[in-house]
Amino acid sequence: MRVHVVSDVHGNAEALARAGDGADALVCLGDLILFLDYADHSRGIFPDLFGTRNASRLVELRTARRFDEARELGARLWAGLDVDRATAIENAVRKQYAELFAAFPTPTYATYGNVDMPALWSEYAGPGVTVLDGQRAEIGGRVFGFVGGGLESPMRTPFEISEDEYAAKIEAVGEVDVLCTHIPPEVPDLVYDTVARRFERGSRALLDAIHRTRPRYALFGHVHQPLVRRMRIGATECVNVGHFAGTGTPWALEW
Repeated sequence: MRVHVVSDVHGNAEALARAGDGADALVCLGDLILFLDYADHSRGIFPDLFGTRNASRLVELRTARRFDEARELGARLWAGLDVDRATAIENAVRKQYAELFAAFPTPTYATYGNVDMPALWSEYAGPGVTVLDGQRAEIGGRVFGFVGGGLESPMRTPFEISEDEYAAKIEAVGEVDVLCTHIPPEVPDLVYDTVARRFERGSRALLDAIHRTRPRYALFGHVHQPLVRRMRIGATECVNVGHFAGTGTPWALEW
């Protein structure tokens, strides 16, 4: 059995269409949407609306952790639009989702990332795409558990939830062979982004579940350039499956 795993697709529909080649199934750990590309400031919803110069300024402020100034910049720009902010974002997201969900192979098992809009997924997920969050699925005789979304952060991305809500989903999944989440467990080496030079949000509840339930694998993404991509925690192999938007290459799990 061979399963390909991707995370942080961020608009890379071209590579996503090939991600299932040679695999029996594809697993996607979320962040389909590209709001702003930190490597190429001309790509994404934000520069499409406000231009590359404003996008570069927003990246500069966020990287410097000047989040209040970043929010003030965004508020000024959104106030100057002729269309409502929520409508503009939803229209742009719908356009990306239509292309991305059409690229998914059959079968695909997917959960949400912190930049995704879960309320829209049911409109785009076809018969070959199974969406799971706080749920389990059997793939090739192994039980996979899925927990989507991220924890609350200064970035205020669309699908951030409280630690209690997140812990409840981890609890609902229970004991599995492969635990699939968007964010990593709260381990410094796994949550530190070496390019952004900051610690991203990881989950303590996820780390506790790994110690307690001992899955064979814990797979995740979210941190694009982690200090460490892979480590063993007890009996569990913890793997950041990579920044698919940048690499275009899935991580492979075989048994």
